[in-house]
Amino acid sequence: MKESERRAIIEKNIQTILPTIKKQKHEDAFIRSFFNGNQYFAFITITYKDIRLVGTPPESIGKFGSDTDNWVWPRHTGDFSIFRIYAGADNLPADYSPTNKPFTPKHSLPINMTGVNDGDFTMVFGFPGRTNEYLNREGVRQIVEVQNPIRIALRDKTLKILDKHMRADVKTKIQYSAQYATIANAWKKWIGENQGIKFTKGLDKKQNQDVEFTKRVNSNPNFSMYKNILSQLDHHYKESENFNAAKDYYAETFQRNIQIYNFYSIVKKLITSNEKKGVKEFETLRNNYAIDIDGYYQDYQEKIEEEIFANLLQIFYEGCPKELIFPKLKTELSAINLDYFKYTNSLFQSSNFVNADKMKSFLKLEINEMKKALEDDQLWLFYEKMNEFIISDILEKSSQHDEAISDLRRVHMEALMNVFPERKFYPDANSTLRVTYGQVEGFSPKDGACYNSKTYLDGVIEKYIPGDYEFDVPKKLLELYNKKDYGRYAENGKIPLAFIASNHTTGGNSGSPAIDAYGNLIGLNFDRVWEGTMSDINYDRSICRNIMVDARYILFIVDKFAGAGHLIDEMKLVYPKKKKKK
Repeated sequence: MKESERRAIIEKNIQTILPTIKKQKHEDAFIRSFFNGNQYFAFITITYKDIRLVGTPPESIGKFGSDTDNWVWPRHTGDFSIFRIYAGADNLPADYSPTNKPFTPKHSLPINMTGVNDGDFTMVFGFPGRTNEYLNREGVRQIVEVQNPIRIALRDKTLKILDKHMRADVKTKIQYSAQYATIANAWKKWIGENQGIKFTKGLDKKQNQDVEFTKRVNSNPNFSMYKNILSQLDHHYKESENFNAAKDYYAETFQRNIQIYNFYSIVKKLITSNEKKGVKEFETLRNNYAIDIDGYYQDYQEKIEEEIFANLLQIFYEGCPKELIFPKLKTELSAINLDYFKYTNSLFQSSNFVNADKMKSFLKLEINEMKKALEDDQLWLFYEKMNEFIISDILEKSSQHDEAISDLRRVHMEALMNVFPERKFYPDANSTLRVTYGQVEGFSPKDGACYNSKTYLDGVIEKYIPGDYEFDVPKKLLELYNKKDYGRYAENGKIPLAFIASNHTTGGNSGSPAIDAYGNLIGLNFDRVWEGTMSDINYDRSICRNIMVDARYILFIVDKFAGAGHLIDEMKLVYPKKKKKK
């Protein structure tokens, strides 16, 4: 059957099974797919909703190094926050109430005050979002050779424009710092992903796996049903290549890297709310937007947005497969000899939502007046025609290949587990609770470079640049360092800050506890090394490392920096003996 039909039946079965799962009133249940749809597991969960912030360090500690150090080792970022869970009198979940009590867990993690050494066992458990470890070579190649270069190029141009304006004006820097960080995060990750695949010869390894798979399948009659699986996967990947490229071109050019798309979406929701739910719903939504509109536009400048739009438009038009550029854009750009800036200006000049003042006036209109105003709004018409084309000529036409790939990947996963019985397969991440284990160890990311596994507060002082938004250091922290006032948190006269290990983590693991072989807390996971970001599609222990802030640095900041030693009194601190180095 078609993959869509199969998914519909599975979803129906899930909805039938869920009510039969035995659980308490305060528990929830859900079912999630594993191994690309070859297995399904049910989870019973308890959700506490009354969560209160206890404390968080200033950005100069919690985000030290900011964008420059993001994804980079050695790292000196004290990235943590402390929350407390509150419960009802019965210690069960309850909505917020002043009478709620701090939740009492069955067990809390003792904190290792001795620290870690190279070779020590580490375990991280949390909720990793998504990985794709079992792609064949063609699946990985399309990511690193087709999709990532498109994403990187468009974000690179956006970041350069933002950086230029942010360096020239303090207000602009404040306005765009969050957007810059968001754009730069994935941009830097994709660059590292490609570099890691290249350095570890990831495509060659995938090729070797495909060759060995084919060899085993062809030599065993019991595997005859898998004979064409790789060729079929390759066929659909190649057939969908232009579609996938176009998806990234559209998303990175007109949606993800500019704020104007958010304002178009507001207008779209307004019009749709009237059509689907009536005038009352429309008026409620319009009034809510009118109240909040200044907040939507507070970190936005029309001229910067227009400059980004025009520059990305040029990259889009020159790179996107020509047959997948929507006709309205082709016609109108050709009429003005591909003058991208003139075209962008004409869109912005006529629009009702390019700045807060125009949007405020627009929100005063009744629904029919709004529709009338949008008839001459070229930016609105641009996005309407663009989205229509994406749905009809890209998503619908590529869906047959997407469905085929999804179905084939399920069979391919089944085949891998049958054809390679000697291998241990772990399921890809899907935002459910997972455990990953490894060891504290440094790595060598390239010829001549070798990184140690730990960093210290000394490194913060080495990087310190007074007044710099990335590398400034709080006065109190400088005083503690200069006095060597480290309390009980030092290691050989230095304050440990961060360490790395070979645990396989990904997005969603930020804040995950890291524990030692005896169940003691040793740190909090918050990042990966740049060279190992390819772990989402090709984990390689030689360079894939997760980054954790040392638990002792957290306690040092809480106690000595923040003066909140009373919080430490609630914790159980232990001093396990260190193994002697051989």
